[in-house]
Amino acid sequence: MPEKTTPEKARQGRRGVPVLLVLVFGLLLAAVVWWGVEVYGLMLDQQQAIETPASRDAPAG
Repeated sequence: MPEKTTPEKARQGRRGVPVLLVLVFGLLLAAVVWWGVEVYGLMLDQQQAIETPASRDAPAG
């Protein structure tokens, strides 16, 4: 005769951190990284020189 197993032992997953918390913290971490990349991109954009083409209306004099 097979052994009887309690419902607690028969569970495939064990008790631990709820999946919702893992998903929420992962989303928050992704948002922080995204913000950091945005700030870095803005810093790079402000450091580049702005080139303006020479005006064709000015006299060649």
